[in-house]
Amino acid sequence: MTVTVDQLQLGTDDDVVAVPLRRPWRWISAIVVLALVVSFVAAIATNPNLDFDTVGEFVFDPRIIEGVWLTLVITVVSMVVSTLLSIVIAAMRLATNPVLTTVAWFYVWAFRGTPVLVQIVLWGYLGLLFDKITLGVPLTDVVFWQMDTNSLVTPFVAGLLALTLNQAAYSSEIVRAGMMSVDEGQREAAYSLGMAPLYTFRRVLLPQAMRVIIPPMGNELISMLKNTSLLSVIAVMELYTQASVISSSNLKQVELLIVVSLWYLFMTSVLSVPQYYLERRYGRGSSRNLPLTPLQRLRAAANKRKPGPPPAPPTEIVSVVV
Repeated sequence: MTVTVDQLQLGTDDDVVAVPLRRPWRWISAIVVLALVVSFVAAIATNPNLDFDTVGEFVFDPRIIEGVWLTLVITVVSMVVSTLLSIVIAAMRLATNPVLTTVAWFYVWAFRGTPVLVQIVLWGYLGLLFDKITLGVPLTDVVFWQMDTNSLVTPFVAGLLALTLNQAAYSSEIVRAGMMSVDEGQREAAYSLGMAPLYTFRRVLLPQAMRVIIPPMGNELISMLKNTSLLSVIAVMELYTQASVISSSNLKQVELLIVVSLWYLFMTSVLSVPQYYLERRYGRGSSRNLPLTPLQRLRAAANKRKPGPPPAPPTEIVSVVV
């Protein structure tokens, strides 16, 4: 007996036809959100009180570019120095020495307990407290070196000191949390294998702690970038101060604020890229299947557009012999 494929029964009367669940509110909510976004963009674009020509005129103004550069310098220097200082403070907090622990706790308490704006103003007016910065033997007349405070602590230096010392207090808690997140058994297992303490810290503890540390530290980096605008109170010529000086002369405050916002958004986007790749690098130990990066997705999409292999030859008539 010979049965052709056409004669085979591919289904039965008991098969259930699955019908996708209808989700009308998904479409309604999407339409409402899109309508609100379009209305907001249209209200901004058609607002007669906004002079977009001024925005385009000053977005690449040399003074604005100079402010952007100084903002980046302050952000990078403050973040690097504060990160190194935070590691020291975190190590002091985790030490068994009560003096080191108390001093580190007091440092974190003092700088987290006062607003960063107050700290900036205090550093900016340090000359009111000390006329000269002196190095010598305390409680004696022996002086090795001294300098006028206002000449040494310029507004730029005062801003760096304020942001760095304040950020170190917050970052030290992040570093301490990362170190405490590593299970104690990891250290004991490494020591039992004969690993040195420094090698254990570098190859075992630090990679696991970095997985916890990097996301909040990336957030702190973005906050540091925006906190540089507070330095306008001591006349540091960063981005916001430069825009304020320009707007005070042409009375285009909103337009200059848009220029500042565009540059902050651009710098925030650029600084988010290394955080993304660092998270992927240190996340390899916790996830075997990491999602594709944007570059990998573009590469995969491009490969799909390439011509595939030639089609298979036509299928000949198949018969089943029972």
